[in-house]
Amino acid sequence: MAQLKITQVKSYIGSKQNHRDTLRTLGLKKLGDVVVKEDRPEYRGMVRAVRHLVTVEEVD
Repeated sequence: MAQLKITQVKSYIGSKQNHRDTLRTLGLKKLGDVVVKEDRPEYRGMVRAVRHLVTVEEVD
């Protein structure tokens, strides 16, 4: 199954509280953090909510 490599590229300072919570749920705590998650609809939805703060790559 494909996986998503999610990297935080912008700070969450000044963003909405739900965006901060979403980043924390994804496992991103500070700028430059990288996590690898399964390519599932739940994670796709979370990434879409904070797409202005992260970059996403598909890895096998």
